[in-house]
Amino acid sequence: MIRVSRRPVGMVALLLLTSILLGGCGVTRPLLSDVRADPPLLQPTGAGETTIISYRIGREAVLDIYLESADGQRYDLRRAVPRSPDDTPYTLRFDGTVPVDPAQNDGLLRRLLPDGDYTVVLVAQANDGSTSEARTVIAVQSDAPPLPAIENLLAFPETISPNADAIDDVTEITYRLPITATVDIAITTPDGQVLPFVTRELSSPEERRHVWNGKRPDGAVLPEGVYTYTVRAEDRFGNLVQREGTIRLINVGQPEATIIAARIAPERLMLGGTLTVEMRIRNTGVVPIRTYGPPSGFTYTTDEVYSTIAGGRYTAQAGGFWRVGMDWDANSGGGARRYPFRWALSERPPERWRIPYVEDWLMPGEEVEVVGHVQVVQPETRMYFYVGLIQDGVGFPQDRTARTLIEVGF
Repeated sequence: MIRVSRRPVGMVALLLLTSILLGGCGVTRPLLSDVRADPPLLQPTGAGETTIISYRIGREAVLDIYLESADGQRYDLRRAVPRSPDDTPYTLRFDGTVPVDPAQNDGLLRRLLPDGDYTVVLVAQANDGSTSEARTVIAVQSDAPPLPAIENLLAFPETISPNADAIDDVTEITYRLPITATVDIAITTPDGQVLPFVTRELSSPEERRHVWNGKRPDGAVLPEGVYTYTVRAEDRFGNLVQREGTIRLINVGQPEATIIAARIAPERLMLGGTLTVEMRIRNTGVVPIRTYGPPSGFTYTTDEVYSTIAGGRYTAQAGGFWRVGMDWDANSGGGARRYPFRWALSERPPERWRIPYVEDWLMPGEEVEVVGHVQVVQPETRMYFYVGLIQDGVGFPQDRTARTLIEVGF
């Protein structure tokens, strides 16, 4: 059944006109309205408690939000952020921390507000220049935890040369945390690129140490220059402190060398006879290579290894020293038995080494000819000898080169 409205025509017209005016641009909304904080009492315990500051914007505007303490101190939460009119209220989740000037607060970037009452001030400025201001009040009440700090921050050495020569290849970043905090460390390159080094590491209150090798996180070598390391520590309340320093990289590069020629002779000899190996080696990298003895010309027997001669003077050393060596296929020993016969990458006698009797350097592009001798006392009739490059503690950059059959008579 259809019912016919008996409402007077004039009243229908009035209702229609009202609807048009309310739905069109004739109604001017308040620039800033419905400002509130919920809850008005914030009691941080480090478990993520927050107060929601909400508000409505009626026209296009830019907005400032800040706090005022009882003594007139101002803490900015938002500065000149653009806002568009929306039926849904805008919200700001406030955890009780505010930004502070690190220059005046010993590196502190954010801190939990001291207990007390604070006025939340919102100021909106419309595109036509008109402004509107609204206020509400919140209270902060906590256990006033001690602020985090990064004490005794130091990088040592401040200048490093990441080139695998075991001399200042790495630096140690050390500092002290007085309270438990989550630590981030980043390295900023000379051109402004930020590289993560330590990410969200929960650290207890103690002495801390991190070793940086002057490389990218993926292991790629970085160029020479001055780098900034930034250490940040944040506690569970959101207090955030930052300190920084610089590290200089010099003589950067990966050591490389190549055996460009090798000859093992004679190919036939009697048991007790002596083999001679002649090798030419070139530094094909961009950084010096450190090396040590025994010197070119030294004679082994097949019963000896480099670590047992000269009272153990030439045992393998940590730090990437380079040497050239010789071995044979049937040598089944491990450890020191791998390339048992080793010589320095130098033509000079030990007294003329860069550091006499300790080490010499093979410079980039430099070639040397090394001669070694091995007296064969191993009772084998067929021995396949070969040469290779050894980097102590790292590996064998060139292995099983110039393999030669040596026939031994009895």
